[in-house]
Amino acid sequence: MAKKTVRDLEVKGKRVLVRVDFNVPHKGDTITDDTRVRAALPTIKYLVENGARIVLFSHLGKVDHKDPEKKESDMKKNNMAPVADCLAGYVDTKVTFVPVTRGAELEEAVAALKDGEIVLVQNTRYEKGESKNDPELAAYWAGLGDLFVSDAFGSVHRAHASTVGIAEHLPSAVGFLVEKELKFLGDAVENPVRPFVGILGGAKVADKLKVIDNLLEKCDTLIIGGGMAYTFLKAQGYETGTSLVDMEKVEYCAEMLKKAETLGKKLLLPVDTVVAGAFPDPIDGEIAVEVVPSTAIPADKMGLDIGPKTVELFATEVKNAKTVVWNGPMGVFENPTLAAGTKAVAAALAETDATTIIGGGDSAAAVNQLGYASKMSHISTGGGASLEFLEGNGLPGVDAINEK
Repeated sequence: MAKKTVRDLEVKGKRVLVRVDFNVPHKGDTITDDTRVRAALPTIKYLVENGARIVLFSHLGKVDHKDPEKKESDMKKNNMAPVADCLAGYVDTKVTFVPVTRGAELEEAVAALKDGEIVLVQNTRYEKGESKNDPELAAYWAGLGDLFVSDAFGSVHRAHASTVGIAEHLPSAVGFLVEKELKFLGDAVENPVRPFVGILGGAKVADKLKVIDNLLEKCDTLIIGGGMAYTFLKAQGYETGTSLVDMEKVEYCAEMLKKAETLGKKLLLPVDTVVAGAFPDPIDGEIAVEVVPSTAIPADKMGLDIGPKTVELFATEVKNAKTVVWNGPMGVFENPTLAAGTKAVAAALAETDATTIIGGGDSAAAVNQLGYASKMSHISTGGGASLEFLEGNGLPGVDAINEK
């Protein structure tokens, strides 16, 4: 069943608690990328325009509650005050930052809200009980509001007090960002326009075990690149040199190759590989490379990117697709010499008329860094959440929301 959206709530004059994802990269008090703040604006502006009294919750970074010194340092480093200043620059209403997560100062600020005004609460992870979904904390926060809106897709895979706990006490709905994420990812996985191509990269097979298994069931072609490709090549009996190989997952990869064959699905692996004598150090430093067949990687060399023939193979598959989901780079894209494979896949996606969905994390970073973001149908704001979705798992922060 479909979840209620913010449009289904009567918000005028109501205190609406909104879980947003303002976990932005920052150096000191300077926010280096405000993409996540901007992603939340459609929901926030809708609530402002419709006279809600808005209370925003978000985490920022991590807080170590086990070590008192580390805790103090983390809290100082991950103060939400600069985020409040950033948000204030995007909205035409009063934004009040409350530097605490509970107590009289917070309660008075919420009580003083007028229609269309915003309170931003201090970092939810200042509270030890946040990540444990502490019932007392969730009930306290819920007591501040009348309604709850979940709009932090980057956090809905976590059962925290601010993502799940509050929703257990109040009428709830998803915001426009979560609604959009669920539509694109849901349609792609459950009802794709075919041919449907999945592209998986990144370093470790272990990170994407269930994704590989689930996508093989759903897609017509599954492309494997990045470091995980070498475990598949090892499963086929080939020499992989000093490339990253997860020996504990070689048998699993062999099973997946057999599963693809049984299901009549294409599982494409690199046919040529860019190799070097060692991993680049520093990661973006100069490096001497050569291209070899993937079936003949020298014993003293390490595979670090897909080669030009593989680029052609993968690009052809993408150009014939109608739906493409991509999660994980094709090589060490942080290095200019080793970014060619990732860049070529991004370029192929940019040129196709298929629905193209980038599954957050490193893939989103690569697409943004390489300048192809505007050419993609959808770039997920939640790497972990999109992976959970592609695995076929439920998302606690979505499951907790009221059905229509």
